[in-house]
Amino acid sequence: MAETHVLFVEDDDVIREATQLALERVGFTVTAVPDGMLGLEAFRADRPDIALLDVMVPGLDGVSLCRRIRDESTVPVIMLSARADAIDVVLGLEAGADDYVTKPFDGAVLVARIRAVLRRFGHAAGAGGSAAGAGGTQDEAGGVLVFGDVEIDTEGMEVRRGGAHVGLTPTEMRLLLEFSSAPGTVLSRDKLLERVWDYGWGGDTRVVDVHVQRLRTKIGQDRIETVRGFGYKLRA
Repeated sequence: MAETHVLFVEDDDVIREATQLALERVGFTVTAVPDGMLGLEAFRADRPDIALLDVMVPGLDGVSLCRRIRDESTVPVIMLSARADAIDVVLGLEAGADDYVTKPFDGAVLVARIRAVLRRFGHAAGAGGSAAGAGGTQDEAGGVLVFGDVEIDTEGMEVRRGGAHVGLTPTEMRLLLEFSSAPGTVLSRDKLLERVWDYGWGGDTRVVDVHVQRLRTKIGQDRIETVRGFGYKLRA
């Protein structure tokens, strides 16, 4: 089985070297570079399985690098930031990141978060099992759910709106599948963190909020309703 290839962009030499060693110790292959432009070059040359991007790196900052990567690929991205300020978090997530980790971080925690992201990406194609037949109008072929002008092919892992293909990242697809498995049912942010982000511990619900907003821009602002104080639900 091929080793997981991690792209790590971090300008602090000590953090970069220590983290690279920690990741390699558990079996990851790591390409570690000190700035964003080198990170973009390494991404295009190596096509890693996951990217860890520090927000504040020279040349091309982490948020801008994330946008460039997302323009070309749905590879999972985790942002790293020395601050947990809302602006840093939201900018990274809006740029297309799937998760973020605040520095300083424990190596074991970072490894756990990487593995959680890789699990949900690896299982994205199988995540539709619970969604098929759970709500909306189901196609006779058994694999398509229809909610208004949105069609979800739970077998082919494709989404169409008004007949046009909608490009979703694996995280967005898993989020949509969770909603489509229980249309009309309110799902709390904590429940979505557990089911979509594979968090066995409390996580930052801003991750959910930003991903819901990104999903709304793709399938329609009124398709996912906010239930104030409780969470979100998919309108059937």
